[in-house]
Order: sequence, then structure tokens, then C-alpha cells
Amino acid sequence: MAKSSLLPLTLCFIVLFQCCSAQLAQVISRLQEEGQKQTRSRQFDQCQLNRLNAAEPSRRIQSEAGVTEIWDENDDQFQCAGVIAIRHRILQRGLVLPAYNNAPKLIYVALGRGIHGAVIPGCPETFQSSQSQSQEQRPSSRDQHQKVRQIREGDILAVPAGVSDWIYNNGQSQLVLVAIVDTSNPANQLDENFRKFFLAGNPQQEIQGQSQSVRGESPRERKQNSGNIFSGFDDRTLAEAFNINPELARRMKNERDDRGIIVRVKGELDIVLPRQSREEEEHERREKDNGIEETFCTARLKQNIDEPSRADVFNPRAGRMTTIDSFNLPILRFLGLSAQKVVLYRNALMTPYWNINAHGIHYFNRGSGRVQVVDHRGQTVFDGEVREGQILVIPQNFVVVKRASEQGLECVSFKTNDQAQISQLAGRVSTIRAIPEEVLSNAFQISREDARRIKYNREEVSLFSPRTPSGPRD
Repeated sequence: MAKSSLLPLTLCFIVLFQCCSAQLAQVISRLQEEGQKQTRSRQFDQCQLNRLNAAEPSRRIQSEAGVTEIWDENDDQFQCAGVIAIRHRILQRGLVLPAYNNAPKLIYVALGRGIHGAVIPGCPETFQSSQSQSQEQRPSSRDQHQKVRQIREGDILAVPAGVSDWIYNNGQSQLVLVAIVDTSNPANQLDENFRKFFLAGNPQQEIQGQSQSVRGESPRERKQNSGNIFSGFDDRTLAEAFNINPELARRMKNERDDRGIIVRVKGELDIVLPRQSREEEEHERREKDNGIEETFCTARLKQNIDEPSRADVFNPRAGRMTTIDSFNLPILRFLGLSAQKVVLYRNALMTPYWNINAHGIHYFNRGSGRVQVVDHRGQTVFDGEVREGQILVIPQNFVVVKRASEQGLECVSFKTNDQAQISQLAGRVSTIRAIPEEVLSNAFQISREDARRIKYNREEVSLFSPRTPSGPRD
């Protein structure tokens, strides 16, 4: 009898435990979602935008082997999107000092070739020096390091928050990089100020942003407080941590280093770097994430967005569009970011559209054109010419249309969602096309014939060729 009486009690306890566990899991999941929403929405008060502008960099930092340009982080459109925009122009044999950020970033290689190294904490050193080893040489004397990657024009590089990286120009021309740092990302649990933590050198304070400057500090004081992360430790502690002598520990601080953010390498940077075969490139192109092959240590951090063969939309008379998101570059799932490249041929038009779940930070890489942006009130917040080197932020749900000039137009759009989606207004897969004629007729107060023209006069998808005299008429 005692055993039979305990059985119902045990079953009740199991059921109660499962219910409590399910409710607890739901609560935790809901709290995580709310936390992410609050992190992303901290800047929503800044999104009362009545006017957008195609912005040029506002600050320029000269270094020994290049120039760093930074867009104004206090501009309303960058405040709204919660991002910082930076461009590096790296000369031959120029090295961007190793550093990490307080937020994830996407980098677009706008020009040139180089090498990118990213140091992921806890991952093994899988690359070893190719130098010949003598019998007297100890195995530990050979250089070992984490994976380095060859980069080229058109590559998108993904760098998670807190991951140190460096870039070297081993090409024959200037290496130009455009980076977007997502300071409103949930990975950044500080404030929305951009913080860059240098592992070497003595970088200037200007890279940290104007909002980081302490009130009352003179330029000389700011320069004195702009060292690398080792500068704040005493020599003895550093010497003990690295098991080196205090003099070498002192030199790690680079207190008198005035080379800036991009330094010149003496000779050539001699590191082991295997060449990528065509077979490996093809495998990388077809590679899909199934949760087994790709771990965090072996995750792909780059993918080329310029190759025409990877285009998602192609119109031989209008251009092409390519998207890189967490479906084809799984690391972006951890960053919550994605990118889209649009190439418009001469006088071609991209359908009016809006970003459903993301802000779009548009960097115009080549050519020129006209862009119009409309807000929720039907007011034009931007209507002007855009040209190479400018950035225009398109807030979520604002409607935008782009038209190329005679020179064509190329644009890379960084999106603040790893699976960003757009909704198109015209063309074969548009919102208007999916609405019944009768609804359009009554909504616009037009005839059904006119409603049919609005729906079906554009049979192209996303990218529209220029209209010809023999084309459809209103």
C-alpha cells in the first residue's frame, strides 16, 4: 500500500517539475529576447529623422603607412542605426595594429589585396612556420599562430566582438577597407560609445570617438592617455605575467611610438600562408552549415560579394544583386549582421523597397546616381545625388529607390540583422503585384485597367532596365 500511494505522488512531482522547467525556459527565453530588443532599441529616440544626408568622413587620422577616416558618430542617422563607420587606406607593407572592439564589425574590402588575421579566444594555433629546422633548433622556437586569411577586393569580413584582428597589405596597390561597427548590438554590454582596445602601438585618442573625450582634457593630455592596453600595468606585473625581463615589458607599452594606427613593416611580413586552390574555393562557395563541419574555431569569416557568379538577382540590362547573410556565411548568426551588394548598370533603376527588419548603411563604392528616401509620413527625407565614397543610412521601414547615372552605380549595404529582408513595391515579386486589382482600383481611385498597368507593366525582379521609347507608357 505504501508503494502504491507513493506512485501517484511521484507522478505528480514529475509533472509539476516538467511544467516548472518549461515555464522557466519560456521566462528565460522571453527575458533574453526582451534584453536584445532593449539593446537594439536604446537608440530609437534618435530616429526622429526629418532629413538624411550622404555623408563624407568627418575625421582623418594620419598614420605612418596609411590614413584612417571616421564618419561623424554623432550624426543623427548613425545614432539611429547605432553604428560607427570607418575607412582605412593602407599603403603597401602597411599593417593595421592588432586590436579588438567592444562590438562586432563587418569589413568590406573596397580595393586591393592583403592578409587578415583574427585571433579567436580558446582556439588552437594551427599554422606553423615553414622555416627549416636544424637539429639544434628546438621545436618551440618555430612560430605558431592561428589561421590567417588572404583577402581581396569584394570580400566581406566578419569579426565578432572582443576578437582581436589585424590586416596587412601585401599587394601592389593601396588596400582600402570600409568597416561598420554595430555598437547597439547585444554583444556590446557597455554603452553605445565605440571603444577600440589596441594590443600594441600608441594610437591616438581620436580613434575612440569624440564622445569618449573627457571634458576639460587638453589635446596633449588626451595623447598621453592614448596608449595600448598594456600601458596601464606596471612593468613588474607585465614581466611576471609574460615571464620576461622588466625592460622588455616596458617596451611593450610603446610609450614613445608615434607611428599611428597603421604602421610600416620593415621588409616583408614573413608569415606562413598556404595558397587557396581552385578546388578549395569551389568547396567554400558550395559550403553549407549543418552544425558539424563548422565549429567556432574553424568558422569561415569571409566571403566575396563581388563575384558575378554568386549573384542572387541578375538582369543583363540592369545589373545584379548579391546577399551575404547567416544562410551562406553562418558566423553572421552570432554577429546579427549581413550585407548586400547592388551593381546598377548605366541609367538602371532598383525597385522602391523598404527594409523589413533592419537598418541599411549604404556605402557607395563606384559610380554615381540619384537616391530618394521617404518616411512614414510620405515626406521626402533625402533626394539627391550620391557618389563614390559616401555613406547614406536608410532607417528601417523607410522607402528608398536608387537610379544609376551614365557611369553606373555600385553600392554595398550593411544590414543590422543576419537575415535582413526587404519588401519591394514594384516588379514581379512586389507588394503591389500581390494585391488584387479591385483593391488597387478602389484604393487609388483609378480604373481596373490602370490598376492592371501598375501591377504588370514591370515584369523584371528588383533591378529594372532603363525605359526605352518603345517601352510601356502610362
